[in-house]
Amino acid sequence: MSHIVGGGAPGAATGTRMPGPLRLLDLFAGVGGLSRGFYDADHRYRTVRAVEMDVEAAAGYRANFGDVVYAGDIHDWFSEEDVPEADVVIGGPPCQGFSPLGTRNPDDPRNHLWRQYLMAVRAARPKYFVMENVPAFATSPSAEGLRAETEPGGTLADYAIEVKILDAADFGTAQVRKRAVVIGHHRDLPPPGFPAPTHAGRHLPLRLALRGVRRFVAETELRERTIEVFGRELPGAYRTRELHVDRIYSSVMKARIRSVPPGGSRLDIANEKLLPRCWREHTRGAGDVMGRLVWDRPAITIRTGFTKPEKGRFLHPDEDRAITLMEAALIQGFPRDHLFVGSKTAIARQIGNAVPVPLAAALGRHIAAALDGEDVTSEQEVRLQS
Repeated sequence: MSHIVGGGAPGAATGTRMPGPLRLLDLFAGVGGLSRGFYDADHRYRTVRAVEMDVEAAAGYRANFGDVVYAGDIHDWFSEEDVPEADVVIGGPPCQGFSPLGTRNPDDPRNHLWRQYLMAVRAARPKYFVMENVPAFATSPSAEGLRAETEPGGTLADYAIEVKILDAADFGTAQVRKRAVVIGHHRDLPPPGFPAPTHAGRHLPLRLALRGVRRFVAETELRERTIEVFGRELPGAYRTRELHVDRIYSSVMKARIRSVPPGGSRLDIANEKLLPRCWREHTRGAGDVMGRLVWDRPAITIRTGFTKPEKGRFLHPDEDRAITLMEAALIQGFPRDHLFVGSKTAIARQIGNAVPVPLAAALGRHIAAALDGEDVTSEQEVRLQS
């Protein structure tokens, strides 16, 4: 059974640089966007355990960070293993129950997975923890429940939390992507606040993220390659630079895409014969559908359906196609040698669900500085604190 403890003082920062490793516990880890950012931020970070239910994403995490992944449901992990102690717990519980793109069902069971995250924090006894979610989480009943759990008698009574909406574009990501970020700290330590934006008012344009990327793409399939992991044979592993593959479009879809001008969308398609009935009858709203990205501005939020032009503003600025897996991964900040495992659909889901690496790196540097006892509170903005 999982070892759940009461949560005594984990030890305070001393004002001098802590020796490595800085132990990370990554929950709902995906393909490792948060971990990649933390590793990039400070070489002392090392994962002691990662938990991910999606076996293909878990296999990708394993390929990048070693055999530290539990590939399964977090409930099963609690029943099968002891939770290891960690200096920092990170993770992003699934957000579909809060996302404005979904049904926002208050009874969605995924709304409550943050409670499993808190149980792991209590057992791991970190100095700090970082949890991210969609912006709607910050004003949800679950956020209030999270705050209540840090009050006397709660699961995390020894911790206090802060929450702030951060935009990945403010931290060097060529993508506008806002996230609710919760930072918790043990009450024996000062509140760390949040990292100061490094690119506010000077966001990176898309062209910088995709510099050197070949614009024309002929391939439509990933190379045939498999890896045996977790008792299964899965496609991969593929480096980011091997993911530059297009999809096959119908003749009608090709004509629609060609009709979208630079920076335009479905609203700019003049030939009504190319419009499905639902678009002809609704000429307002959803302006990003069949939208083209623009070279001199950041991309919009990369979602899991980015390979489908009808899902949003995911058309290449010049080419008559959606952005490729490689391009989306680069926009998310993944390096060209990051490894992915799975089908094209599975990898698209992993990329779209990931935390942008530059945002994760900013959080990783901030927490490392706090662990070293540096004064990092200048950007503090408390919105939820017990």
